[in-house]
Amino acid sequence: MKMLVTGATGKLGRKVVETLLKSVPASQIAVSVRNPEKAEGLRARGVDVRHGDFDRPETLDAAFSGIDRILIISTDGDNDTRIRQHTNAVEAAARANVKFIAYTSLANARESRLFLAPVHRATEEAILKTGIPYSFLRNNWYLENEIATIQAVLAGAPWVTSAGTGKVGWALQQDYAEAAAAVLAGSGHENTIYELSGKPLTQAELAAILGTVIGKEVPVQQVDDATYAEIMKGADVPEFVIPLLVAIQAGIREGTLEIESNDFEKLLGRPTTPIDQALRQIVNEISQTKN
Repeated sequence: MKMLVTGATGKLGRKVVETLLKSVPASQIAVSVRNPEKAEGLRARGVDVRHGDFDRPETLDAAFSGIDRILIISTDGDNDTRIRQHTNAVEAAARANVKFIAYTSLANARESRLFLAPVHRATEEAILKTGIPYSFLRNNWYLENEIATIQAVLAGAPWVTSAGTGKVGWALQQDYAEAAAAVLAGSGHENTIYELSGKPLTQAELAAILGTVIGKEVPVQQVDDATYAEIMKGADVPEFVIPLLVAIQAGIREGTLEIESNDFEKLLGRPTTPIDQALRQIVNEISQTKN
């Protein structure tokens, strides 16, 4: 059985491949990457490195040839770009007669009002249309998405948010990667949907746990969206990113990421990494980077 991971040089993809390599022979693992030179380290370990560019569908036919099971990791970019890229990948998987497609989707993708949801709805529908057995890995939110806020707190700033009491099911990228690897390399996951969410917490609850980890109280500054945008501007966040951050805060406030689920435990055979332990890991990584 040959399995393939797309976007394998990205943060999540790299972790998925490393997880697979612990239990699957390298000869059974292929990766599809836009820049194969970035995956030379994987090639040296026996992984089949293939060139695949979601913007050039002709490259995907060769990249997906002879593959039994594929993990399509969602790309970055605006919604229209991502929908086009994901559709290209799904159609190429169908042409290659892939037997199983796993896809990294979004929490409650079918009903979500989060501005990111249309991408994942469209991709899920494209996969369903192929008739190929699938698994939708509806990832809630990476704790690593909060690194910039955590860095600001470590530098003495308050935890700034306009998300109010909205809750998020944060978990480490490593937990999401291990869940994806379990589905790709495992059996019995045909035509499944997994809502992968940590225990839902408010921004204030997360900040309080961070305070325990770093040994000092973390003040939380609750603001409106306009003020949040101004603060982000003052923090030198690129202009084009600010509306996205504001939209995420608004989505959280409206409850789009408040998902209760034990699907992580089903796939990992354990709960997600405890949030205090996960935050400690991120704080340590930040301090190592600084040193």
